[in-house]
Amino acid sequence: MNFAGQRGEGASNPDMLDSLQRDTFRYFVAEANPANGLIPDNTRTDAPCSIAAVGMALTCLPVGVERGWMSRDDAVTRVLTTLHFFREAPHSEAPDATGYRGFYYHFLDMSTGQRTWKSELSTIDTTLLIAGALLAAQYFNREDPDEVEIRRIADALYQRIDWVWALNDGETVSHGWTPERGFLRFRWEGYSEALLLYLLALGSPTHPIHEESYPAWTRGYRWKRMYGIDFLYAGPLFIHQLPHMWIDFRGLQDAYMRDKHSDYFENSRRATQVQQRYAIRNPRGFRGYGEHTWGITASDGPGPATRTVDGVERRFHDYRSRGVPFGPDDGTLAPWAVAASLPFAPDLVLPTLEYLNRHVPEMTSTYGFKCSFNPTFPGGEHGWISSGYYGLDQGPVVAMIENHRSELIWRLMRKCRYLVTGLRRAGFTGGWLGEVEVGP
Repeated sequence: MNFAGQRGEGASNPDMLDSLQRDTFRYFVAEANPANGLIPDNTRTDAPCSIAAVGMALTCLPVGVERGWMSRDDAVTRVLTTLHFFREAPHSEAPDATGYRGFYYHFLDMSTGQRTWKSELSTIDTTLLIAGALLAAQYFNREDPDEVEIRRIADALYQRIDWVWALNDGETVSHGWTPERGFLRFRWEGYSEALLLYLLALGSPTHPIHEESYPAWTRGYRWKRMYGIDFLYAGPLFIHQLPHMWIDFRGLQDAYMRDKHSDYFENSRRATQVQQRYAIRNPRGFRGYGEHTWGITASDGPGPATRTVDGVERRFHDYRSRGVPFGPDDGTLAPWAVAASLPFAPDLVLPTLEYLNRHVPEMTSTYGFKCSFNPTFPGGEHGWISSGYYGLDQGPVVAMIENHRSELIWRLMRKCRYLVTGLRRAGFTGGWLGEVEVGP
């Protein structure tokens, strides 16, 4: 299967995007547990639920309704089932609970919903989960009893999160907590996907963090010049994408971006350009890198393994957060990360998607793009190609294509009073924020 048959020079961009978006969306329908709404982290046998993937599903279901891929009634049932589960699931310090203090464990058993893999109570993955719930609450806005219930439960789940507790008596938010060891040693400091976390933590009507936490977080930012481009640095592409799934940052500036005469949307555009320029220069000499083959981010890989390729000993990793230009980079590329950059740089992304569609058709299957491929690793014509999918990859593809096509998710979240409050408390001004009015 290759974008539902849209191969060749004659394939139009709308058809290509529609096929890719629709096929990718199917992951959240076919892989979900209909009894509780949980979504597996990946398509491997017995994979646990990732709460971040659940947040992706809650975000993408409205897209499916708008595109005609599922009925509104079906989507309402799925969303309500999911929210009911998280509201009713065991919430305590017990090591086999589902959550505690409003946060949820990173990985859950797909059937029981209990903590699995001894995973951490994850602040960032809970953020992605609740962002999906708040998006669903904005979309399902009718007075039908089930849609009213969606809004009520989503609101309750958000207000239950104890962001202050997650500060662990510090200025910045902890990465997480386990019942065995308490808080993890790392905190969210410096530019990352936690931009979304801080905005939701600041916007809470029940447990907001203090406003000084935001500048404490931005003190770790690093502004760099790479390949002639000045930007706020982060190596993996996903960091430059995830907050933008829900927030239209065009024209919005906090104190840091005002000083740089930029904004986070423009910054992600520049980061996308850096990725392509890195691939064109290919400083480490990997096979296949170039103008239309780029995209380095968190992804699966062919390792752990060591191989000698063209006389050079190479070390290959398995699942790893990869980045440029400092690495790690083992020749693994993630086409889904290219697609998720579409709103920032369509002039770079669309030709790349078309190229991959024509020249690497093995990259697409049941749910659109597979996770990644590595042309350098010894294998078939295109080296190593991942065998499956990850829910955390699927969501950005569906959402960012939709934001490029219709701005649906961005438009909905502009009406979320919690997000608006968080942006304002973080010192953001400009763009749509100066015009929006939200209810109490």
